Amino acid sequence: LLQIQQSVPAGAQQAAAQLAKGYTDIGVVVGLGSIGESSLALGGRFEHVFKELPDLGGGTLGIGIGVTRYSWSSQYYSVGYLPVGATANYHFKLANPKLDAFLGAGLGYQIITCDDKTGVTLGFGCNYNSGLYFVGRAGGRYFFTEKMAAYADVGAGGAALNIGLVFKLK
Repeated sequence: LLQIQQSVPAGAQQAAAQLAKGYTDIGVVVGLGSIGESSLALGGRFEHVFKELPDLGGGTLGIGIGVTRYSWSSQYYSVGYLPVGATANYHFKLANPKLDAFLGAGLGYQIITCDDKTGVTLGFGCNYNSGLYFVGRAGGRYFFTEKMAAYADVGAGGAALNIGLVFKLK
């Protein structure tokens, strides 16, 4: 066993504790699969891990905040979406120290703007309302270094799939 531990690179050993209590990161994401005719969404992610859960598989609990902006338009109207959500994220304890996997649930508020280009209410163009929505998310990180990771999540929000980079602050 001692030989196995010695063969693991020091950076990988440090990465094992990257999502311990106190871990905080911030990052940027590009969203794919947005609502309507939008092709890409741009946004950000922030997360702070605040509780270790030894009785729940040794995972950790974090609070995440996500914001994404996307828009699309037709000849009749332009629509803009700005969903802002907060989730409680359970991070699984994994054997590979460079990987993080999580499930999250929470609430968001979606701010929607619509501009009718026709000047005539057509009855279908700007029938969008801002409001609360449920956020369900599954995602993960792959740590390139102790302080930088690739990030991806799927679920509710500004896009079906978000990919990006996050940077450890603490």
